[in-house]
Parts: sequence; C-alpha cells; structure tokens
Amino acid sequence: MMASSDVDTRGEGTLFSDQYPSEMDALCPSPPGPSRPQRHYERTGEQTGTSFCQTLIHLLKGNIGTGLLGLPLAVKNAGLVVGPISLLVMGIIAVHCMWLLVKCSHHLSAKMNRPSLSYGEAVQYGMENVLWLRRHSHWGRRTVNLFLIITQLGFCCVYFVFLSDNVKQVVEAANATTFSCQINNTNQTQVLVPSFDSRIYMLFFLPAFILLVFTPNLKYLAPLSLVANLVMTASLVLIYFYSFTHITSPINLPKVGRAKDYPLFFGTAIFAFEGIGVVLPLENKMQRPQQFTPVLYLGMGIVTFLYISLGTIGYLCFGEHIGGSITLNLPNCWTYQAVKLLYCFGIFITFALQFYVPAEILIPPVVARVSERWERAVDLLLRTVLVIFTCALAILIPELDLVISLVGSVSSSFLALIFPPLLQILAFHTEGLSPWITIKNSVISLVGLVGFLTGTYIAIEQIIARNGLKHEETLSSFMIQ
Repeated sequence: MMASSDVDTRGEGTLFSDQYPSEMDALCPSPPGPSRPQRHYERTGEQTGTSFCQTLIHLLKGNIGTGLLGLPLAVKNAGLVVGPISLLVMGIIAVHCMWLLVKCSHHLSAKMNRPSLSYGEAVQYGMENVLWLRRHSHWGRRTVNLFLIITQLGFCCVYFVFLSDNVKQVVEAANATTFSCQINNTNQTQVLVPSFDSRIYMLFFLPAFILLVFTPNLKYLAPLSLVANLVMTASLVLIYFYSFTHITSPINLPKVGRAKDYPLFFGTAIFAFEGIGVVLPLENKMQRPQQFTPVLYLGMGIVTFLYISLGTIGYLCFGEHIGGSITLNLPNCWTYQAVKLLYCFGIFITFALQFYVPAEILIPPVVARVSERWERAVDLLLRTVLVIFTCALAILIPELDLVISLVGSVSSSFLALIFPPLLQILAFHTEGLSPWITIKNSVISLVGLVGFLTGTYIAIEQIIARNGLKHEETLSSFMIQ
C-alpha cells in the first residue's frame, strides 16, 4: 500500500515523477537496490539488505490494516459460503498479480540495464516495448503514481472515519462500560450518553493529524510506530479470541448474499488485498532477491488465511449486526474498549506513514518553484491543505464500510488486478507470449475492470441513499421538536 522507494535518476521533477522516497525507506532503511541487473541476483554488500524474516514482516505490515477489520461485513455481503471462497480466489489472483509484477520488473530491468525498477517505471518501460505506445510511455508512470496518490489519500480518509466511529462509540458508552464482557450483538447499552456526530469528531482529530504530518522526518516516529505495531497486534489477538469464543449458530445466516451487495464485497476485499505497492521496494531491498518469491507466497498465504478466518469468524460471531469495522461490535467492557482505543492509536500513527507517499509526490515540485526562504512555510501549508482535503472527503462520506469499498473499487482494483496482467502482455509481447497467457491476463484485467465499474457505482449509490435517509431523519426530528 505504499509507493516504490526507487529514485528515477532521469526524472525532471514533474508532478508525477518518481523522485521521491517511500514509506518503506522509513520502515526498512537499506540501500536503494541491487548494484547490478536483477537477473543476476547479486549484491556487493549482502549484510546491508533486509533478511528473509525482515522482508516477511514488512510484507505482512504492508497488507494488514483497517481493511482486515472490515472483512466480516464483506463476508456478510457475499454470503457465508460465497464470501470465504471469493476471498480465497481473490487472494490467489492478487498474489499471482504480485508475482507478475516482480517477473516483469526482472525482465525489463535486465532489458534496460537498470539495477531495479519501481512500479511506475516498470509500466513505463513496458509501454516503451510496444512501438505505437512508445511516445506516450511516460504516461504509464504518471498513471501508476496517480493511482498510488488516490489510494494513499483514500487510506487517510478511511483512518479519519475509523477513528471518529470508534472513539465516538467509546465516549458514548463510557458511563455504561463495565468489567463484564458478555456478548451483545448490537453493541447497544442500556444507558448511552448523547454525543456529537461522528463528523464533529473528525474535526476534533484534524489539528492532531496536521501536527503529526509536520514531523520533519519519519525516523522520529519510528519508536511510536513500533509501539503502534505491537498494540495493533495485541488488539487483533484479542479480537480473534473474542470472536472465536462467541461464535453463534450459522443456521440462519445466508450462504449466498444478494447480487447487488457483491460489488461492495469486491471493493472491501480488494482494498484489504491491495499491498502490491510494497512488492518491488521490498524485493529491491533484500539481501538475496532470489528468496523473494518464497517470502511472497508465505507472507500472502498468511495474509489470506487471516482475511478468510477473521472475515468468517467475525460474521459467525456477530451475524447480521456486523458493522463496518468489527471493533464497532466489541462489547462495552473495559478490556475491549481499550482494544478499540489502542487500535485507534496504531491507526493514528500509521496515518503519517500513509500520508508520506502522496506528500512526497505532490509537494516537492511546488516547493521547488518558490524562493528558499518560503520553502518551509509552503511545505507546511501544502501538508495542512492535503490533510484538510482528506478530512473534508471523510466528512462528506462518513460511512466506514462504503469508504473502504469505494477506495478499493476506484484505485486498488487498478493497481492490484488491472495493471499487472496488462504489463506482462506489454513486456513479453515480442517474446512469443502464449495465447493462453494472453487470454488469462485479459480475463484477470477484465474482472478488475468490472469490479471497478460495479463496485464504484454501487458504493456511490449507497452513499447517496444513506445520506438522503439521514437528512430525512434529521428533518423529521427537527419538525417534531
């Protein structure tokens, strides 16, 4: 879910150039790539790269976030049987597309005599491999970067909604919170303290997020990031434990969901699986890049298992009452209220990491056009504007499940499903590519395109419908008063 760490030495500093560091540079600092073409799998100083285990941990971190917590609702939208099967199929396709991206990067870096390639560079050089696309190849890199920006800012919007919903729930139930953690499917207590609308909470968080992104270097957040990772891991363990120990009878749960809800499942699932942006940075930073394929299959196997298990167990536990995030269904006892707050802390710190990528793409070209005395002020101003922009989008769409589905459908489908198969066709079309491979890749891209169109349409339709319903409820309550 992060942009590539490679620096394009030929870049011109344009808005969508690849001259920016990535979140991965802060999370796993190491040399920017192998010193020779990757087809040799050689490095001059192997001890400076990331190990097998380090790469595996970073791959897991790049794929596990808020999307995981929304998968029980995704399983509800698809059905108790269709949901887990669909997650398995989507996981297999997503991993295959990640492998295709690595394969194409190896082929093109060797062909162009480059030590390593970013996602955008791979698409650019793939287009240069086709005569009639060569003149417009730079648009390939820019298009990938555009979708990376959309994806990362989309994550930031999701974080605003996630924090506001969970903190609002904790505040409203504070007076009724007990030490007893008996299951309550609707998570409604007898006594709730009336609170602000969730959008007001977003405005409360806005200054804190702005100050967070003012951090001059992500290395200063490293200790907090480590703590955030630990508390999020502990929170997930407790969520799994509670859900698994409170599973109810599935006899009344539909095995197949409604057809009109399936696009929402697609958007949420592909949002969760969209970790393809970390693949090339991690592979480029490994001590032994030839070990990356086992890392990819092992890591994504673990991720797919977590997705299927939590999605299924969470739906079995809470049934039709499942919320946009499973944390919203946890009981109002101090143990699980703490889980919500700890996970919120982890998400708060992660916001700075996700924001770092679009900021480093969009801000430097603007700062380069002002005098040196104004550089710092302009940089901080633009960071503030970007955070306000993401907050405004979250306020316009304060529905966690629909925001996740919309972001997944709009941008993640392109990065994870549509681009990689097309890239293989472009990169290997002169190498005698098998017709079956071309057909297979075309089908995968078509699935991604259909998911993009239907998922985006249904998500927007649901957003409009829910907003209309809320306005009607607000108007009716005002008329009664």
